[in-house]
Formats: sequence, C-alpha cells, structure tokens
Amino acid sequence: MRYFVFIFFVTALFGANSKLCKTCHPTIYNEFKDSMHYKSTLKRDSIHKALWDKTPQKKENSYLCAKCHNPKIDNKVDDGVDCISCHTIKNIKEGSLSNSNIYCKDKKLFYSKDINQKGKVLKYHKKSYLFGLFSTTQGSPYHDIDYSNKNYYNAKACMGCHSHLKNSSNLLICNNSNIKSTNNKQNCITCHMPKVIGSATTIKITKKHAYHGFLGAFNKPKLLAKYIDLKVLKENNSIKVLITNNTPHPLFTQPLRVLRLKVDILEKDKVVFSKNYDFKKVFAKDNKVSMPLIANKIIEDSMIKANETKNINIEYKLKKGQIAVATLGFFKIADKSAKKLGIKDKNLSSFIELKKVRIQN
Repeated sequence: MRYFVFIFFVTALFGANSKLCKTCHPTIYNEFKDSMHYKSTLKRDSIHKALWDKTPQKKENSYLCAKCHNPKIDNKVDDGVDCISCHTIKNIKEGSLSNSNIYCKDKKLFYSKDINQKGKVLKYHKKSYLFGLFSTTQGSPYHDIDYSNKNYYNAKACMGCHSHLKNSSNLLICNNSNIKSTNNKQNCITCHMPKVIGSATTIKITKKHAYHGFLGAFNKPKLLAKYIDLKVLKENNSIKVLITNNTPHPLFTQPLRVLRLKVDILEKDKVVFSKNYDFKKVFAKDNKVSMPLIANKIIEDSMIKANETKNINIEYKLKKGQIAVATLGFFKIADKSAKKLGIKDKNLSSFIELKKVRIQN
C-alpha cells in the first residue's frame, strides 16, 4: 500500500510517465516500445529527424508537428506518443490545417475500451464476498478507468493526429478525414490493434489484448497484407496484374512511402523479363520536386486509393514453361528522397515485400 501511495505522490508531483504503466501492463508496454508511437520523436526516428533538419521556418512548424509527434513537449518530456497521450484523449477538435486532441484534465482518469465494461467508470476498490471471508480488488491502483468514451469504440480518438495535415501553403499532405469512424466493428483500432494472445494486465488476467505495437509500415507490415488482393491473369498476348486496396484509406498515407509492383518472367529459374511499377505521391515547390512541408503542389499521385483496383497490363506473351511472378512491396522512403535528406541507413530505403503470386503457362 505504501508503494501505491508513493506512486500516486510521484505521478501528481512530476506528471505521469509511461514507464509506470509497465508495472501492470508489461506485455503491452513491450509492444509499445517497438511501435512508431514510441519512436515518434526526433531522437528515435531518423526519417522524422532528417525531414525536420531540412525544414525551414522551424518555429512556425514546431507546434504543428510536436502536438502529435511529441505532445508532452510543453512539459519538456521527450516521451513521444506515450501511453498517457493516447489514453487521456477526451475529444477531438477539428481544424482546417489539422485536428487537435482535447485531453482530460484529471490526471488520474484514463479512457479505454472494453465491450464488457462499456459505459462504466471503474475505480480501484476491494470487493468482499462470503460474509467478508474473502475479498478481491477491482480496477487499477494507479488510475481510474472510464469505459464510457465512445471515441475509443469508433476510433475517433485516432483522428486527432491521423485525420489530415496541410502545410503552410495550404496543401493537403495526407488525408484520412473522409474515413467515417462510426463503425464500432471495423475501424482504425480493429485493423491496426487486433486482438492477440496475452493478458492486458497483471491485475486481471485475460486471454487476449489489443496489440499495442500498431501494425504498419514499420511494424509487422505483412499482417496488413490481408487487406490487399493481388492477382495475375494470362491474356492472349499480355499479362494482367490486379491490385485491390480493401482499406478505407489510400494504401499508404505517409507521403514519403512508395508502393512497388515487381513483375518477373522466369524460364528455367532465370529471369528473362523484368519490370517495375511504382505508386507514389510526388510533391513540388514551383514545379521542382520538394519535401512535403515546403511544397505548394502535387505533381503526381498514383497511390492506390481507398477501395480502388489498379489494372496493370504488361505486353508480354507468356511462353510455354515460363512463370510470371508478381511481387508487391514498398519502400519506407524512396532512395532518391533518402539521399536528398542525407539518410544513410539502407534498411529504411530497402524493398519490403507484402505479397507475391505467380502463374505458369
């Protein structure tokens, strides 16, 4: 009990720290430490830092970036998007350049989602039964839990940071604002935070919990490939590849991502024909290719849109015994952009495979 009192005192005096969450949520905390939420700050994300170093007018852009990448910056805490940042979002304030999170002022109150507890506010207390001979505890000794916030069931809580972003030229850099996150059964949370084996807490053991590593380009991207259909069809004198994006947003929303389709024709295990097709968004300032934050126009946008099917026709007549292989993958950042930003880590600009299909004549 003294330990709990001490934790409450430290939290109230110095502000909550996500490391405290590890005490009761070790599995979730370890997943979070491997996520891009944890790595959202300049010191943990080399692409983010390289972009920031090349960004003019840092003072004008600092708040726009920091309010999502490091929401505790006003408190001089460099924790990135931590546990407290996400679980204290009370509501969302919509804006023209970007949205903002409205945080709960009660530092002891956290919001969460649990269908079995929906509508309740759970406070830490002891519950006695069998005439007081036995007792159990309910809730967390560190914080109260509010299960009534609907934003955590329809994923609107994600839209403070993941809705849309315009730069100082009023150019829309990325946009998910047209996603109607009112479906409690399928939304950002159900796709990017699926249920996985393991208990959410050590206080009350559960079989599964919501994955807090957040599936995406940096973390288990192949698990997201189930939302992409890839087909290869043989025509009379050509090969047709169909790519279908079954998500309610562009296949990649981060503007520096490049999706690539690689088509190879194999004959006796040797490549006799090869061609690449890239899908991307290219920004420019005064018709010269530039980084998104300083751009004033988009000169190319071939990224696969929400629920769109791309039809790629390759003029090649497949001969008997030949195999057509279609490989779909992506680059976290294109090699040209990496060189322009001075990023030397080849792992960041290497090809990451999502899906592969083949047909044989």
